[in-house]
Amino acid sequence: MSLPKIKPYPLPTAAELPPGRVAWRPEPSRAALLVHDVQRYFLAPYQGAPVPEMTANIRALLDVARAAGVPVFYTAQPGQQDAADRGLLTEFWGAGIGAVIDADPSAADVVDDLAPRPGDTVLVKWRYSAFQRSDFAARLAAAGRDQLLITGVYGHIGLQSTAVEAFMRDVRPFLVADAMADFSRERHDQACDYVAQRCGALTTTADALAALSSPITAGAAR
Repeated sequence: MSLPKIKPYPLPTAAELPPGRVAWRPEPSRAALLVHDVQRYFLAPYQGAPVPEMTANIRALLDVARAAGVPVFYTAQPGQQDAADRGLLTEFWGAGIGAVIDADPSAADVVDDLAPRPGDTVLVKWRYSAFQRSDFAARLAAAGRDQLLITGVYGHIGLQSTAVEAFMRDVRPFLVADAMADFSRERHDQACDYVAQRCGALTTTADALAALSSPITAGAAR
């Protein structure tokens, strides 16, 4: 199965987000930012919105996170993967980036507008969750980070899986609902609802930017 063509859809607004179960708030001293799979290959199926809006929101989060000293992580699948490394992904998705890398050597690149900078960490991506077959958890612990802002694609696959695993590792996941994209608005909303009810908190770019730009005040929810 190859990636489907993705029709345009609007990102959810704050008023459209489902209610959550926790009152967490991102904190600059505790948070890390994850930019998940924003490679040319994974964004190519989109036929417009919400990619430009998502990209602008991730760009804003990157700028503020770097300025605040919040660690920035990326995931990126390698362009060539042997059968053992790719494993069961092949049975669900085919050869992935490897199917197009010869014709398009840039397919594995992170899009230019969101490219990593010196000091950012790029994790090699092998499975849906960013934690699988990587030292992500150890890097978060070494940095003293127990919150994770999650952005990128695709919501109901890698982002949701990463949020679930963060939760199971006692890292508080925040799904940034307007800094992510999915196969459709329905899938997008399903991912938001699952995370809000089962493993994390939802936030918007505006609220995350405000939280990362200001210190926690006494009595704020932790």
